[in-house]
Amino acid sequence: MSAGSTDTGSTGTGSMDAGDFAAWIRRTAGRVSADAERLTRLDAAIGDGDHGLNLDRGFRAAVEALPEDAPPGKVLIAAGRAIVSKTGGASGPLYGTVLRRAGKSFGDAAGVDAAALGAALRAALEGVQDLGKAAEGDKTMVDALAPAVAAYEAALAGGSDLAGCARAAAEAASKGADGTVPMRARKGRASYLGERSEGHMDPGASSTALVLEALADTAGEG
Repeated sequence: MSAGSTDTGSTGTGSMDAGDFAAWIRRTAGRVSADAERLTRLDAAIGDGDHGLNLDRGFRAAVEALPEDAPPGKVLIAAGRAIVSKTGGASGPLYGTVLRRAGKSFGDAAGVDAAALGAALRAALEGVQDLGKAAEGDKTMVDALAPAVAAYEAALAGGSDLAGCARAAAEAASKGADGTVPMRARKGRASYLGERSEGHMDPGASSTALVLEALADTAGEG
């Protein structure tokens, strides 16, 4: 995180630059790789059984595609495009949308402050909902992403700095993922299982929590 990111005395202090966002993608790739088998087991229970493996492949490609001497927006757009091209199933379009919508919201800015990151997360959520037509309660990644965005925005409004907002988002995403366990799926392949989809964590919500945890850890390094 760039200089001043640890200030806590005013609303939305702190910022992230292109190096921080590249570090986020790299950290996420490492965590997805380490957690790929668990994510795939979750998906095997209610889906195609390939979520972890697909996402691992996609984020590895995203790391390889990271541009040099580019602003944050271009970093995320490049990563998102790589994920779309290398990730099978629904994960590619959805995570590609998350990163590309977030990146586009930054424009050509060299630095991203807390308010801009919050707007990017909101844009990412709207992109996912536009693509997948899912709402909270459908047992999808939206059940982690939507509360994360809400928690980020609430923390920002309460005067938290960027790192604090990102941590609030990560914690809300984790709780949201846990909350999918008793749900009955209403979207995707899992919806065909009816009541048999109950009792299992949604793999997309789980991976979303992982991605946001990586963001919070990156933001907190300043």
